Amino acid sequence: MNALSGLSFLPVAPWPVLFLLTAIGLALVWWPAGPRERSESTVARGRRTAIVVLLLVAALRPAIPGNDVRVDASAVDVYLVVDTTSSVMARDYGDARPRLEGVRTDIKALVNQLTGARFALMTFDIDTTLRLPLTSDGAAVSAAADTLRPETSVWSRGSSITIASPQLRTALERGRDTHPERARLVFYLGDGEQTAAQDPRPFDVDGQLINGGAVLGYGTAAGGRMAITAAFETGDIVDPSTGKPAVSVIDEKQLTAIAKQLGVPYVHRTTDDGGLGIIGSIQLKELAPLRATESAEIVGGRSELGWVALLLVALLAAWELGALVAAASRARRPARPVASTAGLQISPRAGMRLAALRPSRIRSRGHDRRFPTDPAPPLDPTAPRAVETSGTGGRP
Repeated sequence: MNALSGLSFLPVAPWPVLFLLTAIGLALVWWPAGPRERSESTVARGRRTAIVVLLLVAALRPAIPGNDVRVDASAVDVYLVVDTTSSVMARDYGDARPRLEGVRTDIKALVNQLTGARFALMTFDIDTTLRLPLTSDGAAVSAAADTLRPETSVWSRGSSITIASPQLRTALERGRDTHPERARLVFYLGDGEQTAAQDPRPFDVDGQLINGGAVLGYGTAAGGRMAITAAFETGDIVDPSTGKPAVSVIDEKQLTAIAKQLGVPYVHRTTDDGGLGIIGSIQLKELAPLRATESAEIVGGRSELGWVALLLVALLAAWELGALVAAASRARRPARPVASTAGLQISPRAGMRLAALRPSRIRSRGHDRRFPTDPAPPLDPTAPRAVETSGTGGRP
């Protein structure tokens, strides 16, 4: 009850707009537009009503009091640029673990250390992909880190360590234009190994767009073997030129150059320290947009609950899809033919047997011309029985 007493809402749109959209959705669910809609079951309409209401709840962004947030962290946008080439699977991080584990650990450590900040996650291999736009939902960022996967080694054809430059520049410019009061931190996570044929181009990013951050390097000078990431294949990647397992080696010279281009320090990551080694290189209070927050006031954070509503929406949507597929299957199924008795000739003997089996139904059809309407005379037990003959003889 104490947690619910602090329940707060941060809607994605004005309240009247959300309630108007909800009313329209409910009207579309319950307003009978035709015979098909009128024949729909109450269960189906109730399911769709629940979907509409749950979408409203998610749009209201309910939350309960969460971790304390530093004012200087809540005014920060963090951009994570992650190398997901095949070399991220090299086993030379910590005690011979894949580098990707270190990357995931440090991303989650940054989320914990910069509680309240907004995070964006982009990855690069042969192309750059925005995995997660700016969000203050730390749980979503941590989940995105857990789901990071390297490129498929079968399709690996070499990549540039600065291929993410254009998309990073665009994201930073958009952040500056929409929220000039917020600081922008950039964290580049990779091993600096350039596998493309040409030399890497420098990061073409205006230094005024970046207020801080770091380049985080993973790997060792001795290098490590890389596991195959293709489906249904195991083992290590083989160097086609030697026929032996390929070894990926960190290139700290390239990483230092990238750090210089971005105007941030370079930090070599070898173990999990909870992100303290990263945060230690960042002086949040000295960031230009945040100089007014020297006191580093502590304010209450929010733990979002909208994800629960979205999870239920996904389950109901799967139910709805299954119901639609079942209905479509029944509609395409051909009707079972019904035997017709029109024009069927019934012999008097068969009619007598039928009358004996179903006397009530035969009596109700007394006007049928094929059956006599006069009752049959009573049988005389002393009268001789008729003999039915056939072409081969007779039998009493």
